[in-house]
Amino acid sequence: MTDFFIQTTWLIPFYGLLGAVLTLPWSTGIIRRTGPRPAAYFNLLMTVGAYLHGLFVFSILWDQAPQTLSFNWFQVADFNFSFTWEISSVSLGAMELITGLSLLTQMFALGYMEKDFALARFFGLMGFFEGAMSGLVISGSLLLTYCFLELLTLSTYLLVGFWYAQPLVIKAARDAFLTKRVGDILLLIGVVALSNFAGSTNFSDLYQWAASANLSPIAATLLCLVLLAGPVGKCAQFPLHLWLDEAMEAPSPASGLRNSLVVSCGAYVLIKLQPILAISPVALATLVTIGAVTAIGSSLVSLAQIDIKRALSHSTSAYMGLVFIAVGMGQINLALMMILAHVIAKALLFMSISSVIATTNTQDLTEMGGLGKTMPITAGAFLIGTVALIGLFPFGGFWAMQDGINYFLADSSWLVGLLLLVNGLTALNLTRIFRIVFLGSSQLKTRCAPEVGWQLGLPMVIMAITTLSVPGMLRSLNVLPAWSSVNQQGIILLILSSLLGCIIGSAIKIQRNWLNPTNKTVRFVSNLLAYDFYIEQVYQYSVVFVVAQFSKFTAWFDRYILDSSVNFVGLATIWSGQGMKYSASGRSQLYLLTILLGVSLLSIIVSWEPLQFLDFSSFFNNRSVMQAEILP
Repeated sequence: MTDFFIQTTWLIPFYGLLGAVLTLPWSTGIIRRTGPRPAAYFNLLMTVGAYLHGLFVFSILWDQAPQTLSFNWFQVADFNFSFTWEISSVSLGAMELITGLSLLTQMFALGYMEKDFALARFFGLMGFFEGAMSGLVISGSLLLTYCFLELLTLSTYLLVGFWYAQPLVIKAARDAFLTKRVGDILLLIGVVALSNFAGSTNFSDLYQWAASANLSPIAATLLCLVLLAGPVGKCAQFPLHLWLDEAMEAPSPASGLRNSLVVSCGAYVLIKLQPILAISPVALATLVTIGAVTAIGSSLVSLAQIDIKRALSHSTSAYMGLVFIAVGMGQINLALMMILAHVIAKALLFMSISSVIATTNTQDLTEMGGLGKTMPITAGAFLIGTVALIGLFPFGGFWAMQDGINYFLADSSWLVGLLLLVNGLTALNLTRIFRIVFLGSSQLKTRCAPEVGWQLGLPMVIMAITTLSVPGMLRSLNVLPAWSSVNQQGIILLILSSLLGCIIGSAIKIQRNWLNPTNKTVRFVSNLLAYDFYIEQVYQYSVVFVVAQFSKFTAWFDRYILDSSVNFVGLATIWSGQGMKYSASGRSQLYLLTILLGVSLLSIIVSWEPLQFLDFSSFFNNRSVMQAEILP
């Protein structure tokens, strides 16, 4: 029985896909009498099955050597295409994190979207979402990983565009899809190149090839940069980071999964690619640069957001920037610990703000205030998520951050300063949000806002307990360092940066007229950060403008050059045909005269002295010899 569950581990992603299929009778309107809730129950049941199956296999294979499951699809000559699955404690732990958070999110969504007419379609998309992420983390092949990334991009497009009747939602779904496609297409180029260089797309074979790769520095750099583009798009890193902000048009439960799990899946792919990226020092330096720019820039941008979901989404990009830095520096364990701490804390934060949105029917921070008195459970959940994300002892974020300080303090002290700066800005941003939403005086939309019901409160409380137990998880996984080996100076700096951010966030004056500050300098800085350093406008006047002008030129060339040429040939054919019909008189003597004139003209050309350099006789002799050889 144990071997059966291990051998069928690759079926776990299909639980979510099966749940999505089972929702079709309700999402397509075939079944209406029962309402859409049975579709949600089917999908929840499949998620529970996936979680239990993965938990059983994880308990068996914990602290054991990884296993590989391979299924040959077809083989032609020396080319063998197979599906490979990597079953290890890391991949199974990541899959359990996905299915567990997906289960809690679906429970939350059952109450959050209770009155939505498209509830069945939402749960079908959530099952599709879960299946794509589960398959990605246990994939042992880069090609198979790319296929699951494509499914993830498609599910992102469908969930962002869930409320497709709104024009802004359509634009957000389109921009998110196209931005991700840029990274995916470049990644596909890298997959094809690697399959040519290494002769396989399995990660084990790629690692062996990378250990002895003999590529020129330029070829290695170009290969690694195109491989890097896929995770950059998925993790919302500069310059492909604008989609995550617009993706907040999706329903809040889906936004929570996207900010916690989807970006983490992109980071997980980056970790899998790290041994290959190591063949190019330029690619590793690019990783660190992209991570540093995104971490600082997104942390600053989040401070000026008045949309509560967008304020948290930019902090997600900043935290993923730290993960990029860890991978670029070769610290895989640090990257995995950061991902674990971020996923759980950010999921709890989004559950908390989703409860606020469900109660107040707004996500504008300027319309909130005083909810801590009427929504104490939600306020407590947000507070737990805040302290778990920043570097406060003894929560998960603290252990991840101090691990980074231990790694970077000796060789790259500037990275320690960057990490402390991002941590302090994150603490400042989350404290600012907590003050605006839960403290202060009540606003018009928050004056009578009640605490959420048990459908929303139960998964949020479970998520809060899980967040508090992250240090215990890390201790049971034997990844926490011994206290004697911890850098005491680094811990003091980390805690001080967290406290300083919280103190500044508590002391600054909160104003409701952020949209139009009176001071010109403050207005300039506020608009600069609120509009993400005007990067979208820069794209509009650079990349988008060039593409639009090139499209206009190709449209003009196709219409007036190509079409005109084709039309000219057609008209010439028609005119020549119409003219030739008048030359067919039916008189044989006229035909003989035409043949005689043609033969005479040909004889004159052949016998004309200026054309004697053309050896027509040799041409005709060679032609006769060729015909003789061909004919029997």
